[in-house]
Amino acid sequence: MILYAAAYSVATIGIFAILLKMNDYTFDGFNGLARRQPLVAVVCAIFLFSLAGIPLTAGFFAKYFVLSAAVQQGNLLWLVIIGVLCAAISAYYYFRVIIAMYFKAGDADTQHVTPGFKALLVLAAAIVILLGIFPNLLLQYL
Repeated sequence: MILYAAAYSVATIGIFAILLKMNDYTFDGFNGLARRQPLVAVVCAIFLFSLAGIPLTAGFFAKYFVLSAAVQQGNLLWLVIIGVLCAAISAYYYFRVIIAMYFKAGDADTQHVTPGFKALLVLAAAIVILLGIFPNLLLQYL
């Protein structure tokens, strides 16, 4: 649960930080973000991959550990099936944002993004990837 809370907290804070700089919060508002703000688009994709539970991100191991604990419980297989279905549905929406950023034409309208803001986004993305590769770092630290 600690890894789950940490993984999803960092990824969610990162996504909301990016949303604070966006002027249009719809899927179309992300069109062409990779062309205008390539670094912001990369870290946004990392956060979305983590929230979707893609391997090598913290969200993957967070979901894996929670779902495997439910499987080990024995009588919660129905809950695991619902969790996997919900994860698949959410991945569809996360990938729509990634497709809009990289593959759709448009000029994503963002507010001024400072170098300090970008550095904090990179730090958060590094934490997401670090916990995705070495999930035991957090668990051993605590």
